[in-house]
Amino acid sequence: MVVSRYAHTTVQSSVWNQLPITKEAAFEVDLPSSAFISNFSIISNGKDYVGHVKERMAARKIYDAAKKQGKTAGLVATKEREIEKFRVAVSVPPGSHVSFSLTYEELLSRKLGRYELTLGLQPGQPVQNLSVDVRITEQSGLRFVKALPLRTSRLLSNTEVPPSTQIKQSSHCAHVHYNPSLQQQKSLSPKGLNADFIVQYDVEVRDLIGDIQTHDGYFVHYFAPRDLPVIPKDIIFVLDISGSMIGTKMKQTKQAMSTILGDLREGDFFNIITFSHRVQIWKKGRTVQASRQNIRDAKEFIRKISADGWTDINAALLAAAQFVNVRPSSSRSTRSPHRVPLIIFLTDGEATIGVTAGETILRNAQEALGSASLFGLAFGDDADYPLLRRLALENRGVSRMVYEDADAALQFKGFYDEVASPLLSDIQLSYLGQQAFEITRSFFPNYFQGSELVVVGQLKPAAKQLKVALTANDSKQKLKFEKEVAIPKEEGGNGPAGCSLRCAGVMEGAGSFVHRLWAYFTIKELLLAKLNSSDPLIQRLLVEKATNLSLKYNFVTPVTSLVVVKPDVDDTPKPTSPAYTPTTTQTAGKHNPGLALKTAAPPANKKRSSAPIRSSKPPLTKAPQPPIGLHTTSRSSNTFPSGKAPTNPAGEKLPKKPSTPSNATAKGLMVALDTQPNSTPPGPSKSDSAANLVRTIATTIAAKTSTQTASTSVQTTSPPASTGTAKRTPSHDHDNNTVFSLEPPTILPPPTILPSNLPSSSPSPVDTDLESNLDIGTLMAATFAPMPGFTDAPKLWEAVGLLGK
Repeated sequence: MVVSRYAHTTVQSSVWNQLPITKEAAFEVDLPSSAFISNFSIISNGKDYVGHVKERMAARKIYDAAKKQGKTAGLVATKEREIEKFRVAVSVPPGSHVSFSLTYEELLSRKLGRYELTLGLQPGQPVQNLSVDVRITEQSGLRFVKALPLRTSRLLSNTEVPPSTQIKQSSHCAHVHYNPSLQQQKSLSPKGLNADFIVQYDVEVRDLIGDIQTHDGYFVHYFAPRDLPVIPKDIIFVLDISGSMIGTKMKQTKQAMSTILGDLREGDFFNIITFSHRVQIWKKGRTVQASRQNIRDAKEFIRKISADGWTDINAALLAAAQFVNVRPSSSRSTRSPHRVPLIIFLTDGEATIGVTAGETILRNAQEALGSASLFGLAFGDDADYPLLRRLALENRGVSRMVYEDADAALQFKGFYDEVASPLLSDIQLSYLGQQAFEITRSFFPNYFQGSELVVVGQLKPAAKQLKVALTANDSKQKLKFEKEVAIPKEEGGNGPAGCSLRCAGVMEGAGSFVHRLWAYFTIKELLLAKLNSSDPLIQRLLVEKATNLSLKYNFVTPVTSLVVVKPDVDDTPKPTSPAYTPTTTQTAGKHNPGLALKTAAPPANKKRSSAPIRSSKPPLTKAPQPPIGLHTTSRSSNTFPSGKAPTNPAGEKLPKKPSTPSNATAKGLMVALDTQPNSTPPGPSKSDSAANLVRTIATTIAAKTSTQTASTSVQTTSPPASTGTAKRTPSHDHDNNTVFSLEPPTILPPPTILPSNLPSSSPSPVDTDLESNLDIGTLMAATFAPMPGFTDAPKLWEAVGLLGK
């Protein structure tokens, strides 16, 4: 479910092995990098394994303890990416039943005038029953809701909306339902669906100040003014043409630049800088107006560039700095309105010549760029994305990965479109009268057409109104605007206070999303401040506060881990036969099957040479096929912790909502599970999970065999959730890692934040027969992306302010 842009998604799946041999089943979900997991639980043969958020160091101690016992353990690095693949593979003994439940939360960002929810549908073959449900509730009103044609790749999509798609929309509520028949799936591909189901929508905006919603002492302010004139810009394109760009990457860069240059407005001024071991400037000493002749000349310059040499990032940045704050020498320059200085910096590698120390490059750039906004594009896995990310955060911009794929030119152009039309600069949103506190960042360097800025905070208990002040610069003048917003009394309904919306399928108490959204934003802000600080003490304090909030709200963040610990079991293990799955990490055991979680393997080490060496694309991984003989039922719904318990038409037992430890930390996932065989399929049972609106969607996969069949069911209620195999390439975050280990079947007490109170690395008493009782603990590190609307990270004084709250 999506309530006022905040998506709360639960994906559930049940697996029953009907065969006389052990088979493997996988539970896969594609997670946006901005999402926080808030629950993961497993039911194995009627026994619940509920996740608890713990401090990351505590999870590491569990892993280390397993290694000291001589159990199988491994460490796999993961990197940040647009989509995180959550994958759990379970060996299911004959007659056994296993259920999974994964819940995550995120704020949907507005880009190019719309919110987009993308669901990956990749069951691997035609399935009997496949359903997707998306429910949207917006207090400010829905402007439009539409489903797009199925996107079969980044470049290709069908020409028509899927025929089985149904959309029901009112002024504030919408429900999108997709239920393709077996024949419809086969008509798209005999191998079944392998596409993205996409829902787009936008909301109404009634005044300049935006949409302010309150609930239970918290407020959220969505700022997205429309119909403002576009501010002209001074834009500098800085392009890496070192040897590693030779071939496809250079061709794609030229294609993107040709299109981008054609989209410049006549009021814009621009210049182009190319760099390798030397820097070349197209028009020395000045930016030029985007006239037709200048655009033609620029396209010809781009057409003639070639890749060669090393990579001098520092020299390129300093060359760009001389243009962003200087008016062009044209006689018209004195009459030009205020222009926004922007730098788009694209590179596919690391600094290999000149100044190569990252801290020196960062310091030089910050001193030279002044008020200019730098947008860093890391082209491919070998680019120094950590450096580009810090460059952008420290210089009023954002960073983005451009993945090496057939659509790389479209990715480059798509990013430019997001920043091509600045409407306001230096936006300050203030909340007067001392009625608001614990406010997230409220200053933004730029507001671009089609985007949205978001501020969240707390209200004093006696507050009856909130006075909001806006100051910003438009194309000609400085804007000042004030407005008083009444704080309504808490009302019934399933929306925030003052919005008694009664949308079908939306649980009561959904307005509490404002509370969790405040925590979501504050945690991200603390982590941004930590990234932008070089003081170890400040970093430690920022991490500690982010950890405390993550634990309080049960969020799996970059500083916490979600741990599912297997309770003691007395089931007698039975022999199993191995099941082969190409993309699954398995453990060796003669008896009891274990559980394994797999993440994409990290790409090769970053390149440091700038000789004309072409970077190779990461190998493609074939999606795992559903195992024959497994009956799988998957459900996905969006629920809120404050909602009621879900209803389950099938009467099947659902995983419990985890209790939130009061003093544990970390972002990742550790799972310990011992799947025991069962002679008969488990019967239906009730769920103790605190959830609302659980809709069951059964999907039966018919296997091509005369004696065995497989069935799978997937349901997704509220994007951005997806079930299937991720097809994105890895990203860059060396701090994240995945741990595989065998864990003792004991429940560990939640640790405190202080290292002295962390669980001891000494192992708990365990069954000495490892082959008959295999438990696998997995720590999957999460990634982190900046909030929508954020450009640079909090400065040091702002970080100190956060700690004082």
